Amino acid sequence: MTQPVLGVVGSAVAMAVSIGIVALFDFATFVGPFAFFTLCVIPMQVVAAVIWGANPPFAAHLSQPAKGVVLTLVCLVAGAILSPLLLALVGEGVRPPGPIPSHFVIVAVPLTFWAAIVMGGWPFMSMPASPVVRGLLVLLAAYVVTFVLFRLFFNYGFLQDAPVYLASAPNGLFHGVMSLVFIVTALAVMFLVLHFDLWPLTTAPAIMQPPVLGVVWTLIVLAGAYIATAVGIGALGMDPMVFLTRVPVPFIFGTIIVLNMLQNSLFAALAQPAKGAANTAAAIVIGLVLANVYGALAPLVTGVLPSGAPGYEYEIWLASALLSVTFPVLIFVAAFFQFWPLARKS
Repeated sequence: MTQPVLGVVGSAVAMAVSIGIVALFDFATFVGPFAFFTLCVIPMQVVAAVIWGANPPFAAHLSQPAKGVVLTLVCLVAGAILSPLLLALVGEGVRPPGPIPSHFVIVAVPLTFWAAIVMGGWPFMSMPASPVVRGLLVLLAAYVVTFVLFRLFFNYGFLQDAPVYLASAPNGLFHGVMSLVFIVTALAVMFLVLHFDLWPLTTAPAIMQPPVLGVVWTLIVLAGAYIATAVGIGALGMDPMVFLTRVPVPFIFGTIIVLNMLQNSLFAALAQPAKGAANTAAAIVIGLVLANVYGALAPLVTGVLPSGAPGYEYEIWLASALLSVTFPVLIFVAAFFQFWPLARKS
């Protein structure tokens, strides 16, 4: 089985498994403790896939499916360790986790992608240490940056009279939900740049050296996120949570399908920027279609969920189903198991 058929079949299997996992939980458990745990798994998964190349020294000698099992277990154990630690750090240990600590672990995911991909693991990749240590340092740095940004920019004063409010909640510069939406949108812009294989930055060799590339790419991401939220939420008046689940979340999900599951094979014959434009269009269409498929399945899997204010149950369910569950399962399939047994690799 070769691409793109391999990616289509692998995606279908991963999504079926993910929907089955979601169906195991009631709404409160799924979007609360379970999603909190999976969001603590993903940063370790990013480090394992990007910094370790899904082939760290302790697993390099293994063949599939043993390698995939080991890497998966490493990420699950990391999630089991991180989730109570982070809940104590930003959630006062209150169970089930409320929106404040949940926002923190969501934000840690884009920041880990930023540290591993945009910054290329700088400055840790040049250190005279083992790949495992360098990866763990990147993970630690991502969480430190997340904590700093969380305290500086997130404000939860709007929850002050709600039972989920925490005395330790940050009193940053911006509304907590808007800050969350901005950072997730920034991740979508980061993925947009990947669709273009970093074109046109690749035409300037001086820019392509770390940390210059990371700085320039970060500025592009921030500008793109600002424009997208200003248009969608500001000019068009979309509710921030509706914007989140209708624009950046489907695009991120579609990007994972196009770049990871289909391994950038759809438009491989095209040169940039035509390839990037075609990839972007495909990610938008695929992401929106699959988000609507998940939405149609929600009543069967979890039950009928109200959309919009004040609870945003449908929006929270959709984002969690797509990015907290299916997203890591897709990466397990593509990066860790290398599509085994659909594609047999050593």
